[in-house]
Amino acid sequence: MKILLTNDDGIEAPGIRALHRALEGLGDVTTIAPYTVQSATSHGVTFHEPLMVHRTTMDDGSVGHAIDGRPADCVKVALRSLWAELHGEGTRPDITISGMNSGANVGINVIYSGTVAAAVESAFLGVPAIAVSLHLGDRDRIFYDRAAEIARKAIDLIIAHPLDPHAVINVNVPRTEVADAPMPPIKVCAMNTAAAADDYEKRASPGGQIYYWAAGNGMAFMHTHPETDVEFLSDHCVTVTPLEFDLTDHPRLQTWRERLEG
Repeated sequence: MKILLTNDDGIEAPGIRALHRALEGLGDVTTIAPYTVQSATSHGVTFHEPLMVHRTTMDDGSVGHAIDGRPADCVKVALRSLWAELHGEGTRPDITISGMNSGANVGINVIYSGTVAAAVESAFLGVPAIAVSLHLGDRDRIFYDRAAEIARKAIDLIIAHPLDPHAVINVNVPRTEVADAPMPPIKVCAMNTAAAADDYEKRASPGGQIYYWAAGNGMAFMHTHPETDVEFLSDHCVTVTPLEFDLTDHPRLQTWRERLEG
């Protein structure tokens, strides 16, 4: 299996490094990820700036490529150009894995996530993808390697079944604060769709200019629905959510046809 590994925290982030190690034995991994942190950049892409490519060395000695762009840029460049240069014309990865993100991507945060956007971009282009994120608790007690091992078990279970070329699977690993954390239960679930309960602190600069500082923690929502990703992750389960990128409201198409077309 040929694997494209990417993320949104940057190619030096501990999450992608741990996941790279955990994927050993699954297939040939090619890492093409952002040069700098691109968290919460969603599906933004770059048009008017050069996408510089930097070679870097991964922990196993393999060569990775860091791109001065956003997560979706990395996947676009990888699948449109760089993969063929590295592996031969006409070749493509069998799957894209995006992560492991430092922070959960559940609920409406899926919309903002660069990690998920990279996976969606891959699926746009016909390569199935899995986004992987880690729910953070105490930042002084994050065992990335164990979290990546848990993610690998979920990935193995997912890819044991055929994936449509346009499939996107969103995986979240619960807080992993001990090195020997047991394998949590896996729950296949829908994403929670309530708005985030974010707040903004109003502040004044030394010069007197008013500004606002985001004060939310990313995991507070106006409400949660039973058996959705937010609740299952909070209950210390691995959540698995199949996503789709067609934003058409299909049930209301006919209603709007009747309203506007007569």
